[in-house]
Amino acid sequence: MRVLRRGPYDPAFQVRDGALWRASRTPAGPVTLRIAPYGTGRVGADAWGPGADWALDRLPALLGADDDPGAFVPHHDLTREAHRRHPGLRLVRTGLVMEALVPAVLEQKVTTQEAYRGWQLLLRRHGEPAPGPADGMYVPPDPRTWCLIPSWEWHRAGVDSKRSSTVIRAARRARRMEEAAAMDLPAAITRLCAIPGIGPWTAAETLQRSNGAADAVTIGDLHLPGIIGYALTGRRNTDDAGMLELLAPYEAEGQRHRAARLILTTGRTPPRRAPRFPIGDIARL
Repeated sequence: MRVLRRGPYDPAFQVRDGALWRASRTPAGPVTLRIAPYGTGRVGADAWGPGADWALDRLPALLGADDDPGAFVPHHDLTREAHRRHPGLRLVRTGLVMEALVPAVLEQKVTTQEAYRGWQLLLRRHGEPAPGPADGMYVPPDPRTWCLIPSWEWHRAGVDSKRSSTVIRAARRARRMEEAAAMDLPAAITRLCAIPGIGPWTAAETLQRSNGAADAVTIGDLHLPGIIGYALTGRRNTDDAGMLELLAPYEAEGQRHRAARLILTTGRTPPRRAPRFPIGDIARL
């Protein structure tokens, strides 16, 4: 579930009192979901708000019940060992495209710290207080609200006009975007990429969460190709083409994203030599 959290101060995601709290906007309305362990190998959940029934009906899919880890066949010693250490790794499926798409757009071409800050500020100023006993949590704005956020509010959140315009274009076609949750991966990617400003990177990052897409490999990432290349070959300068070549054995089973996730769990990353990407703040310009 941690892939759904957008930074340690995400207003829509908290971990407290041994439970995971998540605020979401479903087709039936806002919901606050509390998920906690209940006995050995069991999970209990409570929900508040108009979207409670919708969220509880889809809780198994959210927790990976529709995912099939058994479909993964290791083709490298590293992925074999990672799979052995994490046999229960399952991919979440929220069924909510816009909820995953907007923060993915905010993360384009900036540091994660900048993107997390923007997400936090936008939800606190334009989101809706989460229903139930979820103090300090906010439900993401609905499509109409995303479209009505004025330019100076985007600027205050550190979001440039290119990214804010992409969010607004997607929000104006929110119904079409949400239809991608029921599509196969190629069709879903085509649907999302029909919006100017949404490319393969954003589509993959979205569908990994909304659709539980095990083959939605992230292309165009600044760090991922280098991590995959270094972990599997020891080489530092792997590009997207080289990463796809290394992950090609997993394509037949549709498991390239799962393979990448397993590789990331090993913590095998190249030593840092270059300075960190500078953090900008357009709100101060």
